[in-house]
Amino acid sequence: MRIAVVGTGYVGLVSGACFAEFGIDVCCVDKDETKIRRLRGGEIPIYEPGLDVLVARNMAADRLSFTSDLAVAMEGADVVLIAVGTPSRPGDGGADLTYVYAAAAEIARTMTRYTVIVTKSTVPVGTGRQVAAIVRDINPRAEFDVVSNPEFLREGSAIGDFMQPDRVVIGADSDRARAVMDALYQPLIRAGTPFVRTGIETAELTKYSANAFLAFKITFINEVADLCERVGADVQDVAAGMGLDGRIGRPFLNAGPGFGGSCFPKDTEALVRTGRQHGAPVRLIETVVDVNRARKRQMAERILQACGPDAAGKRIAVLGITFKPDTNDMREAASLEIIPLLQEAGATVHVYDPAGMEEGRHLLPGVVWHDDAYAPLAEADCVAILTEWNEFRALDLGRVRSLMRRPVMVDLRNVYAPAAMAAAGFHYCSVGRRDARPDAAKRRKAAEAMLLSNSFAGDACVLPFSGQLAAAASDLAD
Repeated sequence: MRIAVVGTGYVGLVSGACFAEFGIDVCCVDKDETKIRRLRGGEIPIYEPGLDVLVARNMAADRLSFTSDLAVAMEGADVVLIAVGTPSRPGDGGADLTYVYAAAAEIARTMTRYTVIVTKSTVPVGTGRQVAAIVRDINPRAEFDVVSNPEFLREGSAIGDFMQPDRVVIGADSDRARAVMDALYQPLIRAGTPFVRTGIETAELTKYSANAFLAFKITFINEVADLCERVGADVQDVAAGMGLDGRIGRPFLNAGPGFGGSCFPKDTEALVRTGRQHGAPVRLIETVVDVNRARKRQMAERILQACGPDAAGKRIAVLGITFKPDTNDMREAASLEIIPLLQEAGATVHVYDPAGMEEGRHLLPGVVWHDDAYAPLAEADCVAILTEWNEFRALDLGRVRSLMRRPVMVDLRNVYAPAAMAAAGFHYCSVGRRDARPDAAKRRKAAEAMLLSNSFAGDACVLPFSGQLAAAASDLAD
């Protein structure tokens, strides 16, 4: 087989390289000639573990090529994948399909034989029909089928997700198109991968529904984490207890600063828009969108609270700015909202991230950048972990404490154990856990303040939301 892939972004480049690994002749096309030159030179424009090796191997085997000319890419192609961006549309949050429809029009003008046009991009219900209408309008004699084949790739583990997927969803109307798609995915069919073969609209909605449900799980556990802080529970234990239920599962039950990235924010917004357009509002997802927006501001306030009554002039170290580890993707990252709020409060922010700083420099003005995890900590009044990169899990805590002006850590990813942080001499604040409390004198003072004010909400970084008069009385007795 031969296929063309329109778009060399995250989905297009990973999909093209993986199909080439299947033994298929793949040509990836992009209008950005600079990007094409970089790819031909072996330079990968995105950070994805193992992708550079995969691309190099298949280029060397003459199975993977790059061009800026769609006609060249489609010459002899059985399948053309549309893998262009579908960002949120300003104003209403719907998916901007400009690039999808432009690709469809150009494909229509270039087609010379029967072709299966596959939408890999995440698109709202009805997009496949519109793509078909565009092609027919421009090229009435064209022989083609449109197929919806949504991707389910996680950044940081995309190659494994492609090669060993949980499922492959194929939305097609004709047996001829289904036969072509079966040939395309023959290695996975032989491996026993579950395939969901359905109609175009169902496939389109399946992708949005999956992403919205995962976003819901993240938002749900974040709200449970807030409750845990009030009642003295531990959200990690709650998540473990929930996750062992086979009906629920453990993934995406990690409390933190809210979801980000290239998919969940825009896809939840687009699903909300689709529901409203069709008179079937998805109210749960509307709430998820609202709660997630507020979450990042709440986490910024938590960091400022840890700095004391006034953050002006304080130095805050931030470890991790990408929306998740093992990627350089900054789209909708929590850091993009949290860091500006810290700066607005008058703090100077010093940052290190293993992969995201090149992109971050364009998005976070006024930040001081550093080349390793320890450099931002020098004379810092507080350090905040925003992304759980593995190298942040094994910091030399003695060295960290010796570098900082005040040993204060706000761990928004629950990387460390509260007891270990207390033993290391840190004033430690995490998310949804019974953080180790300060020494007895500070506990007594906090308990007295609680009793006198008759307020039992507590402070997340001093007496972590015990909300219990008995606990305060016990501390006072001590």
